[in-house]
Amino acid sequence: MQSNANQNKYIMHEFIIKEQGELHTYTRWEDIPKQFDHVIKFVPVIPPEPHTEEQHKEIDSWNTRLKELMQRERSYASSD
Repeated sequence: MQSNANQNKYIMHEFIIKEQGELHTYTRWEDIPKQFDHVIKFVPVIPPEPHTEEQHKEIDSWNTRLKELMQRERSYASSD
């Protein structure tokens, strides 16, 4: 039987973005385009506890990243 840590390392982030009427799925934050219509789904993977200091920093960054996407979404929508 695999441990949760081994199972979770294969689970990927899931970010779904609507761009020009089409849904696009991304598994890496870095691949999300700078301009898009809407954030449809934002599901970062949170590793199982106990967390390292590095994992805590990454976990803490997801709220800021979601806010950034929402700002990009608003900026793009208001430029139409």
